[in-house]
Amino acid sequence: MQVVVGYNTNAAAAEAVVDTLEGAGHRVAAMPMTDSQALTEVAADIAADHDAIDVLVNCAGKTKPVPHHDLDQLNDELIDDIFATNWRGPFASVRAFCSLLQAAEAPVIVNISSVAAVTGQGSNVAYCASKAALDSLTRSLARALGPKIRVVSVSPGWVLGEYAERMPTEILDRQRDATPLARLATADDVGAAVSASIRDLPFTTGSIITVDGGRPLGTS
Repeated sequence: MQVVVGYNTNAAAAEAVVDTLEGAGHRVAAMPMTDSQALTEVAADIAADHDAIDVLVNCAGKTKPVPHHDLDQLNDELIDDIFATNWRGPFASVRAFCSLLQAAEAPVIVNISSVAAVTGQGSNVAYCASKAALDSLTRSLARALGPKIRVVSVSPGWVLGEYAERMPTEILDRQRDATPLARLATADDVGAAVSASIRDLPFTTGSIITVDGGRPLGTS
């Protein structure tokens, strides 16, 4: 595949991803998920060079740790900001790229969700709700865009990376100890689920594919 790596403000990070990809023809594009017009313009730019796109992965996300009992700290501005990125953004992305997806032979949309959508446990109440809304969007679009376009959610639990690195070690240890597979997910685990959704599950749509090591089964 030729991959377009979207970014919000950190073009250098997107370029670093492109540098790791095998093959040629990859590029970066500014794709702020809260700017629907910008997404439409990127789609038009891609359409100038390609007749179709095979896969759209909506992986942008935003949150801020807020204790679930602290209702005042979860103010309207933060709620709107989270939903604008985590739900409205993926919908706007699908809307912008839908015609290019329709032109592909077997197109797939993958939305990166979270087990917080099901457990109600996460960085804050609005984040959990936004991911539940994203899973609902996955099911709705799977019905609305089928049979041509498949739509799935890949739903990780804790993933080792930049966000987890900001957390206290004892929190990560507690999550790991309560996970039946006795470790936390890696970016490669999530990538494998995305790849399987695209390549290996041709009769799967509207499904939520978890990548959590069985964490909801463990003790809290």
